[in-house]
Amino acid sequence: MIERYTRNEIKTIWDDYNRYSIWLDIELAAAEAMEKFKIIPKGIVKKIKSKAKINPKRIIQIESKVKHDIIAFLTSITEKSGKEARYLHKGMTSSDVLDTCFNLQLKQSGEILLKDINELLQSIKKQALKHKYTLCIGRSHGIHAEPITFGLKMLSFYQEFLRNKKRLENSIEEISTCAISGAVGTFANIDPRVEYYVAKKLKLKIEPVSTQVIPRDRHAQYFSTLGIIASSIERFAIEIRHLQRTEVNEVAEFFGKKQKGSSAMPHKKNPILSENLTGLARLIRSTVVPALENVALWHERDISHSAVERNIGPDATIALDFALSRLTNVVKSLNVYPKNMKKNLNITNGIFFSQRVLLELTAYGFTREESYKIVQKNALQAWKENSSFYKKIVADKKITNKIPVNKIRKLFDFSYHTKKINIIFKRSLKK
Repeated sequence: MIERYTRNEIKTIWDDYNRYSIWLDIELAAAEAMEKFKIIPKGIVKKIKSKAKINPKRIIQIESKVKHDIIAFLTSITEKSGKEARYLHKGMTSSDVLDTCFNLQLKQSGEILLKDINELLQSIKKQALKHKYTLCIGRSHGIHAEPITFGLKMLSFYQEFLRNKKRLENSIEEISTCAISGAVGTFANIDPRVEYYVAKKLKLKIEPVSTQVIPRDRHAQYFSTLGIIASSIERFAIEIRHLQRTEVNEVAEFFGKKQKGSSAMPHKKNPILSENLTGLARLIRSTVVPALENVALWHERDISHSAVERNIGPDATIALDFALSRLTNVVKSLNVYPKNMKKNLNITNGIFFSQRVLLELTAYGFTREESYKIVQKNALQAWKENSSFYKKIVADKKITNKIPVNKIRKLFDFSYHTKKINIIFKRSLKK
C-alpha cells in the first residue's frame, strides 16, 4: 500500500527487516530444538545469535544472483555467523520458513485488526445509545417505509461488527499454523519434534498435514473474512453518504474550520471520508478471489501462489487497518441532525402509518384485501395531493362507520414504533 493509506504499526509487520527477522527466529528455533534432541552439537544457536545480523540490502544483493530468497538469506547469515551456520535449515525446505513466517505475519496483522474493530465497536455503541430514541424514517428501496430510531440504525452496525470480530478471531485461529516438515512434508529429513518445538515457541499450532506447503484453504478463509469486513465498512459508509445528501441532511461527516470541499465551489461539504472507505472496500475485496484461486496448487506444491501473497498479504491487511481506523474517526465525530430527521419524517404527511391502519381495519372485520385497498387509496391520494393522511382516513366513511375517530387518532402515534426499541437494545448489548 502507498503511504497515504498506511499506518505504522501494521506497516512494520510487512517490511523486509521484520520478515527476515522472523525467518531467523524460525531457523534459530528449529536449531534450538535440534540441539535439545541432540541432532546437532550443543551451543550452535548461542554462537549464531551472537554473530548473526539482518542485512536486507545484502540479502537482496545475493538474491539478484542466486534467484532464491531463502538461499540468499542463509548465505547472508553465514557470512556473519561463520561455519556454525551450516546447521541452520537442516532437513528443512524453503516453504517451512516462508509459510510459517507468512502465517505469523497474518496472525500479527489480524491481532491489530481486532484492536481496530474493538475501537470501532465502542464508537458505534456510544452513538447507538446516545440516539436510542432519536426518531428518523426507515427506508426500504430508498423510499420512506416506517419510523425507526437513529440509534437502532447504529445498533445494526454494532451487531454486524460483532459478527466480524468473531469471524476474524476464527480466521486468525485458522491461519495460526506452523509447518517444519521438510520436502513434500514427509519429515524424511527432520524430526517431527522440531516442528512441535518451533510451533510452541512461535505460539502457533502444528499443521497436521502440510504436503510441502501449508494448505491455502486456511488463507482463503482469512482473506474472505477481510473481504466481508470491508463490505461491512462499505455498507456503513454508503449509509452516511446517503444521509448526508443535501435533500436528506440527517447526518454529515465532521468538517474542519480550515477544510475545503471543492476547488471550484466554496459551499461544498462532501462526504469524502465515506467515499474513500467505499473505494478501499473495493480494493480489499479484490484480494479475495486470488486467495481462493491459490487453494488449487499442483500436487504437493508449486509457487503460483507466491507472487499473489506477497502482494495481497500486506495490501489487504494494511488497507483494512486504515479503513477501520478511518471509520472509527468518522463515527466518533459524526454530526447528527435530529431536527432534520423529524422534518423528513413529516414530508409524507403520515402515510407511513398505513400498516397500522390496515391492521386495525382487519381487527374490525374487514378482510385483508379490503383493508389494503382502502388504505392504499387514501395513502396514494395523500401523497399525490401533499395532504394529511390522517384527514383522508377520518374522511373515509367506510372506515369511520366502523371505527370511532378517537380510536383512529390513536393509530397515528410515533411511540407505537419505538415501544420495542429497548428490548432490541437489551438483547443486542447483553454480555
